[in-house]
Amino acid sequence: MGSKYTIGLDFGTNSLRALLVDVRDGTEIVTTTYNYPRGESGVVLDRANPLLARQDPQDYIDGIEVVIHGVVEYARKEMNIDSSLIIGIGIDVTASTIIPLDELGEPLSFQPRFQGNIDTLAWLWKDHTANDEAEQITSLVSAIRPAYLRRVGGSYSSEWFWSKVLHCAHHAPEVFELAKTWVEACDWIPALLTGDTRPLSINRNICAAGHKGLYDETWGGWPDTEFLSRLDPGLPRIISTFQKRTRRIGEKAGVLCEEWAYRLGLKPGIAISIGSVDAHTGAIGAGIGPGILVKILGTSGVDMMVASDEMSLKSISGFAGIIPDSILPGCIGIEAGQSALGDIYQWFTDLVAPGGTSIHTIIQSESSLIQPGQSGLLSLDWHNGNRTILMDQRLSGLILGLNLKSTRAEIYRSLIEATAYANRIITEHFESAGLPIKRVIVGGGIALRSPMIMQIFSDILKRPLEIAFSSQTSALGASIAAAVAAGASQGGYDDFSKAQASMVHNPSTSYFPNLKNIGIYDELFLIYKKLHDSFGRRGSSINLFPVMKSLISLRERTRGG
Repeated sequence: MGSKYTIGLDFGTNSLRALLVDVRDGTEIVTTTYNYPRGESGVVLDRANPLLARQDPQDYIDGIEVVIHGVVEYARKEMNIDSSLIIGIGIDVTASTIIPLDELGEPLSFQPRFQGNIDTLAWLWKDHTANDEAEQITSLVSAIRPAYLRRVGGSYSSEWFWSKVLHCAHHAPEVFELAKTWVEACDWIPALLTGDTRPLSINRNICAAGHKGLYDETWGGWPDTEFLSRLDPGLPRIISTFQKRTRRIGEKAGVLCEEWAYRLGLKPGIAISIGSVDAHTGAIGAGIGPGILVKILGTSGVDMMVASDEMSLKSISGFAGIIPDSILPGCIGIEAGQSALGDIYQWFTDLVAPGGTSIHTIIQSESSLIQPGQSGLLSLDWHNGNRTILMDQRLSGLILGLNLKSTRAEIYRSLIEATAYANRIITEHFESAGLPIKRVIVGGGIALRSPMIMQIFSDILKRPLEIAFSSQTSALGASIAAAVAAGASQGGYDDFSKAQASMVHNPSTSYFPNLKNIGIYDELFLIYKKLHDSFGRRGSSINLFPVMKSLISLRERTRGG
């Protein structure tokens, strides 16, 4: 048989990417990108409320047409590939990014009466307006449903599904009452392409449902109506619109309907895969398997492993979900991560050089000349709260050790180092929980664009870091899911092991720890850990008096003073 192709649609925080992949060997034919035009870099903000982050679902619809037409036209004109050879489309979206829908399954924001109503838009993953509701859910779970805590690492997050729906009920009751249902964007897009967005027809995926929505088959699936009623009497109405069973990645959500086939220039009837969360498809595209820790470093950071069973886990606290089948079918998916990573670097560069297109390159070049400890600075990377392992979105960022000669390069480097220290805490947490790490593979834009950042991460983690071969691991993972959904009979695959073996290439770049930096970074990490535990753990009695003086001593020593 000749080549067959799949398309991976990767809906990110600021843009949508489409990747056309040859199913036989994973050759990436072309990538096209659509930058969301609404809001600021695709995110609708509220200057009066820095915790709010929304997106306009119309950007998703407009983007689908642009990027798929882009890959189809390129494939036809430049590669002589006919669109009839495309056998499937896979979808991944940030999560928990949820949309309020009407009875037909259309976003409420599409209705003229809701124009300008920010609460009818998609509630983006990094919307943290629901801090109070997250605490309310955690408190009730602890009191009457303690089993739920195992699946969410001991604490429910403001980033997740029920916190956001509950916040809408509390603060935008007119929107809550008119919403027939709420849906993860990664479930709505496949429904849209198959032509049936009616609430009861929407397939909900186990990845988002388990990690974000308190779904687990051991307690019957979704959280029970008594529990939801205790949170708010209106929530059982929402859950009554959910299908009882969730679906696994690689299953077929349906087939491309005639309307969307016409709009996209594709043949109707090709497989549409069940959607999933972007970082989790990124883990697939990076080559995740037993003993492999995959880190996806982008606007935020996500760390993932898979295990054959839960019995090997010594601890569940501090993980953002321990969910069967959530990454690879047949494995337990375990997730941790950072609420902000690239967002922190972007915040700082926007602050010191607004509108500067090459400022990252300039400041990184300046920062690369600074030795570990030389600046005397130490930062906390909680600008968007702490996802794991503290699971506290009310924490905030900090830069310690500033003086009148501190430079922008020194501050920038301290922020990079802070994200790496936090990542080391997460990495060591996996191992302390009973998950041995044989390899670390890193994907995402930062891994490919910044050797300096990757070297700092390798030095601080004291581990070799392999850079995923694909520059679009999430889109590649979605393409792999589409190949599995299409099945071997259509030129795809019947399982993920065969699909990954053929479509995922081995990493070609690695970073190794610089031995001369390890000692000083170990000292700085211990100081970071004091700040981390003192500000982040209730009841901490750590004495912070020596911290500033320790940083000054390290600065003087590294400067030869």
